[in-house]
This record gives sequence, C-alpha cells and structure tokens, in this order.
Amino acid sequence: MEKSSNLIMVSSLLMAFLFAYSASVQLNDSDWYLWFPLYALASAVNLINCRKISKSRRIKQMITTALSLGLFLLVKVVAEDVITEDTGILSLDLTHRVVREKIGSGLVVASMVLQLQASCSKPKDKSVDFGMAATVIFGYGLPFWFFTIEKGEIEI
Repeated sequence: MEKSSNLIMVSSLLMAFLFAYSASVQLNDSDWYLWFPLYALASAVNLINCRKISKSRRIKQMITTALSLGLFLLVKVVAEDVITEDTGILSLDLTHRVVREKIGSGLVVASMVLQLQASCSKPKDKSVDFGMAATVIFGYGLPFWFFTIEKGEIEI
C-alpha cells in the first residue's frame, strides 16, 4: 500500500459516500439485486483506497468485479435506451430512470478504471488524481445543476 495524494484521498472518500447513498436507495427497486452490489462494491473500493492505494490482489479483484458489473449494466441500460427510444443516448434528464442508471453505472466504471490505474501507476502520476476529481465534480455537480438550475427547484 502506498500513500495517496490528498486529491485522490478526498475524491475517493466523496465517491464512496455517493456510491453508498446510491446503494441505499436501490433497496426499493425491482432490480435491486443488480444495482445494490454494484454500488456497494464501488463504495467499498473507494473507501478502502481513500487512505492508501492498495496494490493487493484482492482489492484488484474487487475493482475488476465492480468494473465488469458496471460495464455490463451500462451496456444493458444503453441498449434499453436505444430500443425504447425514450430519452436518447446523450440525454442528461435525470427525471428518467434510464438516464440515472446510465450515469450511475458510468460513474462506477470511471471510478473503477481510475482506481485500477492508481493501483498500477507511479505515485507522481497526476492524471489519476485529476480524473477522480473530475468524476467527483460530475457525480455531485450534475444532480445539483439539474435539480436547482435546469428544473428551477431552487431560485438563484
């Protein structure tokens, strides 16, 4: 295990909270058995790596499992969106379930790819740090922007 930079530590912790929240709200869905393990595993990986980047084989197995499940669910949701022609592949309208699931699985994939890179790269490689920060900004910023500015629930 090697010490993480402050940026990846904070980013991993914030992503762990976001994925833990996402896991908790999946319990009342009809397909919770697909989404709960995805978000719970992603939360655990980010929580473990927020202190020190682990290079252990078990953590890498957890990362690749979450990455594989995330890719599977991302393809499933995109295919469902294409077949139903409900919202469009590039839609960011969070009022639709398909868009929320697409963004959630995409965030898990992005986070797991960056965690995998962090476990394999040199400590001086800043691209992982900035990638995790960008993932956090998108993960927290999109819902804030959508529900406060786009939908006007909070007047600015």
